[in-house]
Amino acid sequence: MQALRIVIGVLTLVVFGFATLFVYRRLVRDTMKTVWMQRLFGTLLVGLFLAVPFTRWVFTLPPQELTVSVLFGWGVFMYTLMALVAIEVAGWLKKLRKPKTNAAPENPERRLLLSRAAATSAVVVGTGATVFGSWRAFNPPEITEVPVKIPGLPKALEGFSIVQLSDIHVGAVIQEKFLDQLVATANSAKPDLTVITGDLVDGGPELLGRYVARLRNLQSKFGTHFVSGNHDYYSGWEAWSKALEGIDFKVLRNRFVTIGEAGASFDLVGVDDWGARWARGGYDLDAATAGRDPNRPAVLLAHQPNGLELAAAKGISLQLSGHTHGGQMFPANLIGDVIWGDKNTGLSKHLSTFLYTSRGCGFVGPPVRLGAPPEVVKIVLLPA
Repeated sequence: MQALRIVIGVLTLVVFGFATLFVYRRLVRDTMKTVWMQRLFGTLLVGLFLAVPFTRWVFTLPPQELTVSVLFGWGVFMYTLMALVAIEVAGWLKKLRKPKTNAAPENPERRLLLSRAAATSAVVVGTGATVFGSWRAFNPPEITEVPVKIPGLPKALEGFSIVQLSDIHVGAVIQEKFLDQLVATANSAKPDLTVITGDLVDGGPELLGRYVARLRNLQSKFGTHFVSGNHDYYSGWEAWSKALEGIDFKVLRNRFVTIGEAGASFDLVGVDDWGARWARGGYDLDAATAGRDPNRPAVLLAHQPNGLELAAAKGISLQLSGHTHGGQMFPANLIGDVIWGDKNTGLSKHLSTFLYTSRGCGFVGPPVRLGAPPEVVKIVLLPA
């Protein structure tokens, strides 16, 4: 696992390095005549590149504005890069279609003008996409209402509502204001039960505990239940498990609880993150369902949309997951559809088990949501 992370890290640096060099050539070298401007903008690009190996550290920078600036810069860089690549490809295609002739040498002034026009267009597109995506990321998520028919659901539970929050990523950027808006949005759905399906934090409780405590204000008849995500493990899951119990969260670590009253109930099953199977604990559906009445309907909370075959074998009617962010930002939303298929986002069915994969509430990396807006999910249970 550690070796794989190192390989991925090295490949990321190599790709980002070539991308930085390409952007420098098109935005700086080809458009700026003065040496001091080339050095200034070159230094900014190098700074963005050097921040990549220290991503985890960047997320813990104390001044929130500094962290936002770095992450916003990454967003502008990525979308500007895409625009420059599109312009480059268009130029190549034009040359391929144009018949070869003994054309006169190109005018250097005209070439400089065209280079500046292309660079300006790319920066405008990159900045515009990032600004819009940031506006969408920082504004309250939409409420997505999803009716799901559950076999064997007691008639008395028809219309039972579950608000699902996922992938909030409390950290150096997502703090009080964001969380207060999120709580207000979730409470406005008037749920019977609130669940959080992992990736709550990017940092330890000593740094973020006072922010996460604001989620104590989530309101529902049966309280707030929580399962871990991979980022929670990275952030010290043992410490967070205790901290969350301290704000009245019911932390489901490979166990289940029964929701409702005798004759009108279902089991809420929670498992630790699928990716933490290599760590102490991790996903264990056998332990989570041990002693459960198989005749009672069951809803599973699992951070990653994996293990559907296992869930179906255990009689799980509905699995609520997150993790994918729905791709979060173009073109990753399209790549996510290729990698995850119908498990990337929304409602799908696998064998006898329904799966809802939330696009999540927050973000990781650039504060951008483009093509995959954040959401608060309201699941409404109905008898099949």
